[in-house]
Amino acid sequence: MRLLPIIFSLFLLFNLTAQDLPRVPFNHPDLSVDLGVGLWAWPLPMDYDEDGDLDLIVACPDVPYDGIYFFENPGGDAEMAVFKPAVRLGGSARNLQLSVVDGKPLILGPGKVYENFREKGLEEARSIPLEIDLKAMHGRTRANQWKYLDYDADGDQDLIIGIGVWEDYGWDNAYNEDGRWKNGPLHGYVYLAINEGTNDRPRYAEPRKLLAGTEPMDVYGMPSPSFADYDGDGDLDLICGEFMDGFTYFQNKGSRSKPEFKAGVRLQHQKRDIRMDLQMITPVSIDWNKDGHIDLIVGDEDGRVALVKNTGQLKNGTPVFLPPQYFQQEATDLKFGALVTPFSYDWDGDGDEDLICGNTAGYIGFIENLDGGTSPRWAPPRYLEADGQVIRPMAGGNGSIQGPCEAKWGYSTLSVADWDQDGLPDIMLNSIWGKVVWYENVGTPGNPQLTAARPVTVEWEGTNPKPEWNWWSPQGQELATQWRTTPYMIDWNNDGLQDLIMLDHEGYLSFFERYQDDAGQLKLKAPERIFRGKGASVFDAKNREQEGPADSLLKLNNRIGGSSGRRKFCFVDWDRDGRLDLLVNSVSVNFFKNMGADRAGRIMLQDMGPLTDMELAGHTTSPTVVDWDKDGVPDLLIGAEDGRFYYLKNPNGQ
Repeated sequence: MRLLPIIFSLFLLFNLTAQDLPRVPFNHPDLSVDLGVGLWAWPLPMDYDEDGDLDLIVACPDVPYDGIYFFENPGGDAEMAVFKPAVRLGGSARNLQLSVVDGKPLILGPGKVYENFREKGLEEARSIPLEIDLKAMHGRTRANQWKYLDYDADGDQDLIIGIGVWEDYGWDNAYNEDGRWKNGPLHGYVYLAINEGTNDRPRYAEPRKLLAGTEPMDVYGMPSPSFADYDGDGDLDLICGEFMDGFTYFQNKGSRSKPEFKAGVRLQHQKRDIRMDLQMITPVSIDWNKDGHIDLIVGDEDGRVALVKNTGQLKNGTPVFLPPQYFQQEATDLKFGALVTPFSYDWDGDGDEDLICGNTAGYIGFIENLDGGTSPRWAPPRYLEADGQVIRPMAGGNGSIQGPCEAKWGYSTLSVADWDQDGLPDIMLNSIWGKVVWYENVGTPGNPQLTAARPVTVEWEGTNPKPEWNWWSPQGQELATQWRTTPYMIDWNNDGLQDLIMLDHEGYLSFFERYQDDAGQLKLKAPERIFRGKGASVFDAKNREQEGPADSLLKLNNRIGGSSGRRKFCFVDWDRDGRLDLLVNSVSVNFFKNMGADRAGRIMLQDMGPLTDMELAGHTTSPTVVDWDKDGVPDLLIGAEDGRFYYLKNPNGQ
């Protein structure tokens, strides 16, 4: 008889895979929020609708928000206008750059120009007659940014090419025992290819690196070169971005026709480096506010876009810019950064389900449900604080297994429950470090107040385990496990105490049992691997099956180093058979059906496949369950790569 429910579940899954899931809206008229696309924003500011003001065109080359988007300027000369909602113009591509030739905006990609962009988008391209073998030049590269520029003021368009070079950096797992990076840095070089022909018949010389003084210009990856007369002296200077978060200014000490550049200096404001909130920034130069001074429009990693305004003042010969101001748009899709990791919980105690979320930046956001409706109205996300400080774990120089270039990422993932049994909800957090911590709520019902993070401790027998590739070791009884994987608080054994389920240091889904010692203190037992897989039971970070025994312990990630961890999951009786199932991130979310326990109490979980074939992740998704329609049936809310939320009504209703 058990076969019929399984067949019915498979039938439902088959029918679900044909549909795209709706994005959750703000449902909040007149609300303005940070303007944003999905993961990675490449701004292309121009007067797209030719109405006399500058609009924002933003390219997003990542799923599920892939596309080129038009944010209409509502009109007037407001420096920080509230833009209209995004309109998708078509497909996108990586490394798109804006050039202005004879007053006309042109979009270039590596080796091609889209001359009819306004009418055709990226459908029509003309090849640029210059071939570059980046692999032969530099081995591993990432950024490849092409721009037209009349570099030497002779009337024809030369080529500027920004290259992000990773050959010295390598990739991951290259720290010594003291946490020092043994490989080299990222490099960001700027190449010039002089046009020795004409604009109609270009013939480009061999590209050469541009120099700052006697040395090649070299910033920390992804240079995004932007030439303009920033200091108002009549020649073209250069500002570069980088893979991280800052800006380098190269002053032209030569002339308009014979540029020579001084050594680079960091753009600063009030003696502090100007930095974007995240990293992988993409600046482009334009006089945004039409005051005669060239500003920067800058895309951030989480899809937001900011103005870095040129004041027109100079200090020690360097133009003075203001810190970034992030543009606003009319609120449409609910969004919190990128790779958002939601957990549904009534945080403010008003009877409806709010969202507590992490993201790539490491923030924890509280998104308040304002009306408890079937399709709720949401407040703008608010960063949570602990002891008066915004919560934001970050890798810093050695917290990411993938190296120091990830210094500003945090990858917060969390769950909410009453961990200390005092009647108030607490937060447990894992991050890019793999150090599991919790934030105690010392407020009152309906008014949460969090204290600073403290480590989750385990009653280990012997030395604390850790991932074998970690350069650092946990202290005392700290729990150190694989990075970017959910610490899921749940009373698994129904004894009234919150237990913990998460990946252990080797990637196995494990049960950490909570208990009270003889003195009444709450403690956590060492993990037990009580979950087994039916069929192929070893998976990588995107839920692709690996070879494994037919019936073995459930290892949710079989990879090492930077490819380890990355698991987001929740438990829920999805198929309504009375047993808790497992929902796990993949390119969407996979349903692991609970087939019951054996005599030893080990739980058999069978992967029934994805609940939708909509591609929501290149890196990860994050599932939680909601019951907004209050019918007693749990529905699925997926935090996606683009920072948005996608809703799936449970087909296994009452």
